[in-house]
Amino acid sequence: MPIGLIALALGGFGIGLTEFVIAGLLPEVAADFRVNEAAAGWLISGYALGVVVGALFLTAAINRLPRKAALLGLMVLFIVGNTASALAPTYAFMLSGRVLAALAHGAFFGIGSVVAAGMVAPDKKARAIAIMFTGLTAANVLGVPFGTLLGQALGWRSTFWAIAVIGVVATIGVAVLVPSGTGVRAPSDDAAPSLRSELRAFRSGQVWLSIVVTILGFGGMFGAFTYMAFTLTEVSGFSSGAVPWLLILFGVGLFAGNALGGRFADRALDLTLTVVLAGLAVILAVFALVAGNPVAAVIALVLMGAFGFATVPGLQMRVMNYAPDAPTLASGANIAAFNVGNALGAWIGGVTITAGLGYTSPLWAGAAITLGAVVVMVFAGLAARRSRTDALDAAGVPSKESSTETLPIG
Repeated sequence: MPIGLIALALGGFGIGLTEFVIAGLLPEVAADFRVNEAAAGWLISGYALGVVVGALFLTAAINRLPRKAALLGLMVLFIVGNTASALAPTYAFMLSGRVLAALAHGAFFGIGSVVAAGMVAPDKKARAIAIMFTGLTAANVLGVPFGTLLGQALGWRSTFWAIAVIGVVATIGVAVLVPSGTGVRAPSDDAAPSLRSELRAFRSGQVWLSIVVTILGFGGMFGAFTYMAFTLTEVSGFSSGAVPWLLILFGVGLFAGNALGGRFADRALDLTLTVVLAGLAVILAVFALVAGNPVAAVIALVLMGAFGFATVPGLQMRVMNYAPDAPTLASGANIAAFNVGNALGAWIGGVTITAGLGYTSPLWAGAAITLGAVVVMVFAGLAARRSRTDALDAAGVPSKESSTETLPIG
């Protein structure tokens, strides 16, 4: 695999750390700015909204730029946002810094997915995307625990200074290691389509079906994950001090699932997504049944992470496949869909707990939401196969169905 993918993964690591580490530092931040828990929570919610806006609108705004230049600009924005957070004299200033960094998050993963896919052979595109997202999983496994410890030992601002430094290193890596050749350049100004023409890619029913699968599939997992600390302590019987270490195991599952998911998606995209989503739905349901057993709960936690993140490379690849004339915009839209799914799942999980259904109810809700993703994915796969068969028949070509068929990117 090209070494430039490592630079993209490092950028993903810094961005993932920015997104997730704040959860462990909220008490310190809230105390420093003298705000309540609800206000401090906006440092997470505001970031999520910024990701959606950046993934959609900032990606569209810079789509005519060479993709490498766009990535470098986004990393500069990321550094500025985290530096602002580290220096923030007020809560409002801190929130502004978080939103700036979030704008870079959505667009970076959207454009970076296209760049990663363009750096490798057609049969390795999903694996290349998985390598870039390895940075995000590593942020969960290693970055968040150590970032939290750093913030608790030296003050929460030290964590954001460390993230800014990571951003500088990643920027240098992208500048030096990511090539400026085929797949990394956007169309020239003369050939570049208008935003209106690129939006025509969203007339494809398969693009929308892919986005719906992303929202439901990720919504199911993160709806359960959002309240996992309550499940592990109140149902499984673990102490609150054990939760961070258990979440590291969850992160190991993310890491493994991301790598394997990319490998299998390159071989059979729709089949892989269908099987993995179905497996995730089953695991969430089983987790709800065995949550009272600590050993079984840990095993289910790791498998939930593995199956949940095994979907990521394939979901990102699928939406890009069906928007070959606007892969960057489609990729950005799918990054937004991941975050919409996170918000939707967390809201539904919260509703079930508030309704008095217990701390395993988000797992049951997650299983139901994920089952919805399976249904949509089966429908999308059958529709895609039927369309390919009809196209071959119309052309007079003997039908040879293959779920690994992909369309060119960038």
